[in-house]
Amino acid sequence: MSKLVPPHGGGELKPLLLEGDALEAEKARAASLPQVQVSSREAGDIIMMGIGGFTPLTGFMTKADWAGVCDGMKTTQGLFWPIPITLSTDQVTADGIKDGDSIALVSEENGGILATMTVTEKYTIDKAHECMMVYKTTDIEHPGVKMVMEQGDVNLAGPVKVLSTGSFKEDYGDQFMTPAETRAEFDKRGWSTIAAFQTRNPMHRSHEYLAKVAVEILDGVLIHSLLGKLKPGDIPADVRSEAIQTLIDNYFVKNTVIQAGYPLDMRYAGPREALLHAVFRQNYGCSHLIVGRDHAGVGDYYGPFDAHHIFDEIPADALVTQPLKIDWTFWCHKCGGMASMKTCPHDKEDRVLLSGTKVRKMLTDGEDLPPEFSRPEVAKVLQDYYATLTEKVEIKMTGHSAK
Repeated sequence: MSKLVPPHGGGELKPLLLEGDALEAEKARAASLPQVQVSSREAGDIIMMGIGGFTPLTGFMTKADWAGVCDGMKTTQGLFWPIPITLSTDQVTADGIKDGDSIALVSEENGGILATMTVTEKYTIDKAHECMMVYKTTDIEHPGVKMVMEQGDVNLAGPVKVLSTGSFKEDYGDQFMTPAETRAEFDKRGWSTIAAFQTRNPMHRSHEYLAKVAVEILDGVLIHSLLGKLKPGDIPADVRSEAIQTLIDNYFVKNTVIQAGYPLDMRYAGPREALLHAVFRQNYGCSHLIVGRDHAGVGDYYGPFDAHHIFDEIPADALVTQPLKIDWTFWCHKCGGMASMKTCPHDKEDRVLLSGTKVRKMLTDGEDLPPEFSRPEVAKVLQDYYATLTEKVEIKMTGHSAK
């Protein structure tokens, strides 16, 4: 019998992806239904529902659920959920849909049918209110706020039947693992305590340190990368994956780390997104979520440890998966290695503070990454990628490569 944490909500995993004859029949029915385009963010939410990552949700939220989640992080059924999972469309499209209608949800990127949905409610929301509650700002420069403010004016609620996981399996192969697959792998390895390490960046020395702290006290670590859309300037998933695997192969003990990915877009909701990360990592079978500095943050919208504090503000029974809170980490010249505010007694001039932003800037500027920042094998993967970007810019500007 599995010793892993139960799925969120206390029951079984609830993947909504149809299979076999049921899938083929629903695909045939979907072809004749009115179509509603879904954004990249909504497509990721559909796929997470499909694979069971959003267990126990059965579809897109009603207005009452939207309000409950915004204001109190609870659905009308009492389920803890920190960020609204909603579907929007424009007024013209919504006017052609009645309660009880079935619609096909299609990707705005390629027109592929991802799911069918029975519409149970149409409603409008106060977008600024959602932004203040979830993102703590209405500043349109915040990428999450921009996403909400630019979505359609009418929300559609109702249960979904998922028909496709898009191209994620084709694009990422074995790295795209469902909650059922990670749970099976954990059971196979005999793990019962697992920390999820959330990342949208390649892992620098500080990230490596966080993961190894978890390896010391738990059975293993799931390095869980975001495979959906990022903000401009972030490193794409395939390059990130290669860099992370290079680090695992060279600097981690075998059978202590698994790398996998999940299909969501970043919302950059800081503390609230940290809670969402814990919710779906519970579905993936993880007992803990590593929460470091500025988890899921962007710019200066959140304090560096707001994502730590929010776990202390929710009800004790909201989540089974618990945060593994780790202080600011850095390389200390006097310590001669990685340390944190809790373990290093030295002055700030002895410390090299690391960040993904700083690493990206150095790579963009063609600078070498010092060993205190990045393992040399990882730096080589990233430098090769940035060299291709430089070459593309040169070709665009001059019509030929500088080589």
